Formats: sequence, structure tokens, C-alpha cells
Amino acid sequence: MQRIPLLINGEWVQSQTTQWRDVINPATQQVLAQVPMATVEEVDAAVAAARQAFASWKRTPIGTRARIFLRLQQLIREHMKALAAVLTAEQGKTLADAEGDIFRGLEVVEHAANIGTLQMGEFAENVAGGVDTYTLMQPLGVCAGITPFNFPAMIPLWMFPMAIACGNTFVLKPSEQDPMVTTKLVELALEAGIPAGVLNVVHGGPEVVNRLCDHPDIKAISFVGSSKVGTHVYQRASLAGKRVQCMMGAKNHAIVLPDANKEQALNQLTGAAFGAAGQRCMALTVAVLVGEAQQWIPELVAKARTLKVSAGTEPGTDVGPLISCSAKERVQSLIERGVADGATLELDGRQVQVAGFDQGNFVGPTIFSGVKPGMAIYDQEIFGPVLCLVAADSLDEAIDFINANPNGNGTAIFTQSGAAARKFQEEIDVGQVGINVPIPVPVPLFSFTGSRASKLGDLGPYGKQVVLFYTQTKTVTARWFDDPASTGGKVNTTISLR
Repeated sequence: MQRIPLLINGEWVQSQTTQWRDVINPATQQVLAQVPMATVEEVDAAVAAARQAFASWKRTPIGTRARIFLRLQQLIREHMKALAAVLTAEQGKTLADAEGDIFRGLEVVEHAANIGTLQMGEFAENVAGGVDTYTLMQPLGVCAGITPFNFPAMIPLWMFPMAIACGNTFVLKPSEQDPMVTTKLVELALEAGIPAGVLNVVHGGPEVVNRLCDHPDIKAISFVGSSKVGTHVYQRASLAGKRVQCMMGAKNHAIVLPDANKEQALNQLTGAAFGAAGQRCMALTVAVLVGEAQQWIPELVAKARTLKVSAGTEPGTDVGPLISCSAKERVQSLIERGVADGATLELDGRQVQVAGFDQGNFVGPTIFSGVKPGMAIYDQEIFGPVLCLVAADSLDEAIDFINANPNGNGTAIFTQSGAAARKFQEEIDVGQVGINVPIPVPVPLFSFTGSRASKLGDLGPYGKQVVLFYTQTKTVTARWFDDPASTGGKVNTTISLR
């Protein structure tokens, strides 16, 4: 049985823990590997290696750091198929979606290679008599990242490349449910030239998370995952004096206006709701149908029925398995709650049968109409292939409905009206807005900007914002004198530099 190692100071080492967790193929229940629940001493060793490496890494020229990530993006492209196969085996998503997972992370690696233009300070000459002021964007030190199961390639690649490119060192804790593709990506990062100690990897559960939050040598933590754990990480790490950014739970809504292109809107809704089995923090889980668009429910159900549910390796699969047996049980119980709460079950995916994969964690596309706040299927993030339909009489009513939800990760509108789209983007209180785009995750030139209960911390995980997160701005005010006597021999006790 393969045992996933830790990476400490450039060496892959076997954990000395007595606690191991199985990594399971969610389509077959096959045990693929075992991952260690690392000891506190091993976490401390990883942090110590990162701290020691920081002394030299922070002085490494920007161009040298950037070239490492140019090489890494090339290696990722060369190994794309193999990486996707590993990701699908341990996480369950389709091979095509696995490649998409990797590619969206690859975009951030490419962005990290452009760090020279992103980490530039500001300069102002002669702000007072002979005085210049300029800023330096300097690395913080040891940073850490805690990543979720649903994007085991993309989200680690959101974190360590930008942190390291900025001159920091890094300790990464991948999800214990699917750490294998993350390990492969880290192997490629070492091959690309990341020096020993600059990138370290530990595995584990709450004990490891708490040690990362508490460790005095860690200066910043980036987290993506559930609201419960994210809130804990933010509070605990903030109390320990760290910078923290936490991207957390969501309940993403789409407004469908009756003037929308029906075929396009239905296709986009179906794909965004059920892709990756709904296990995306940006999945569209609520559609607010306005006016005559409420008549489109039968056609939406028909679209969902056409999706193939099977293992991610099978040709033509649209919806793969959920990550675990417990995830399947939770989703099925929430569907039962939806029925009990009075929502109309338009399409039931609980009894889906997948030939050849009888042990898989499959739930088929499920659609509820007549959903209202107070129902469990609306109030909770289901994280499964379940779409809730809500009726509204007007755009204003739909906007008010969305703004009343505490989450603010992403939202979208389907319309052919520029005026309606502009009103929506102005009045909606959600961080990321799509106009005829169902999953509006921005490219790395911009930053991921979830808001309200979906995010803690004021800076996003990539783009220009993350450079601010991973650096400390130092302001220098300088005056140089040509003549020692130019001060006039007088002592100045005022605050003015003039």
C-alpha cells in the first residue's frame, strides 16, 4: 500500500505517526493510498525548514524566482493527462473536468511568473524640500495554505506559487481526502527548481490545522473550505497575530429573466448546477425564475435527465461520484428534508444506478421547485448535484431575494437586456457577478472576490490582491545632503519636512 510522504526541507520523508487515513476512489471504494495524520513535531520541523530557507530565498532575485514558475507551467502542461488521471481516481470528477481543475491552477502559475511587474512599489520624487518617498513590497516570511478536497490541483496552485514568487516560504496542508495529485504537483515544483525548504508539505486533520494557526513562525495563512472550519481558522490564526484569508461556504444564485436566450440559459444552468456533482463553492445551486421563465421548469428537468452519471473515467460522463460515502448520505438526507419541508421534487437523483460501479458514491441530478428560505435545502450548502428553483415576479424582487441571503460568493443573471444586467451588477451585494456567465470565477489578472459570509479577510487568493496579502509594504522617506552646512545649523523640532 502506497503511503503518502511528507515534504520537509526538500526531502520526502515517511511520517512517524500512528494514525493513517485511507485515500479512496469514490467511484469504486478502492483504497488507493494512505495519508498520515502528521505529528506536531513534524509540522514544527516543516515550519523550521521554511524559516531557515527564508533567509536566503527572500534575497533571491525576482527574475530567478519567476523563471522557476515558467518552468513549472511547462512541466504541468507536459504532465496534464497523467495529473488528470490521478485527480479523477482520488476525487471522482470527470477527466475533462480534472484537466479544467489543473488548467485553472496553471493560469495562476503563469501569473506568478509575472511577479516582477506585480511586486513593484511606488516612488514620488521631491515630496518636500529634497525629500523622496518610495515603498518596498517585501516578503513576510513563512506562510501556510490549507486546501479543500474539491479542487486538489487548482487551489494549491492558487496558493504556493504566488506566495513563493513573492519571496516567502510555504507550508502546504492538502486535503487528506485526495492528496495524491497535490503531491504530484509538488514533485513537479521541486523539479522546476524550488529550493529545499522553500516549499514543504504536511498532512493531517484538526491537530495539524491548529498547529499551523498557532505556530509563532507562520506569518500568514490562506484557507479554502467549509464555513465552519474557515471561521475557526480565521479566529484562531488572527488571535495568534497572523494575516488570514478564508474562502468559505456559498449559496450561489442565478436570476433567469424571460427575455434570456432559453437554450443557452438552460444549458448553462444545468452545467453549472450539476458539473463536478455540485461539489464546487461556485456551483449554481439556486435559480430564481422571473415571470414567464417559471414555465421553463419541464425543459430544465429534461436537460438534467440527459446527463450521464458514472465514474469520471467513463466516456461521456457528465456527473461523477461524490467524494465519500458520508457526503452521499448527507446529500440524500437533505433531499429527504426538502421533501419533508414542502418543496416540490421535480427530479430525484437518489436512486441512480451506475452499471459496473455499484459501490460508487453516486447521486444523480436533483431539482426542487417551490423552494423558500427556512427550508434546509435552501439554508444549507448542499455540496451535491441539487438545484433549487425559486419564483419571483420581477427583477427587483429577485435581487432583494439574493441580497437577503448571508452568502456572497458568486451570482449570475441570464438576460438579453443591457439595462437589466447593469441594474443587477449595480444593486447585487455579491462579490463575483456573471452576466450570462454561470460561474464567474475571474482569470488571475483579477482576483477572487467573494464577499460577506463567504469570505473572511479583505484580500483575495490570487491576482494583484494576493501580492498585497503575501508582502509587507515598507515606506521609505529619504533626504540626501550635498553640503553638511546646508541645514543652516538650526535644530528643527517641528513635524514638517519642508
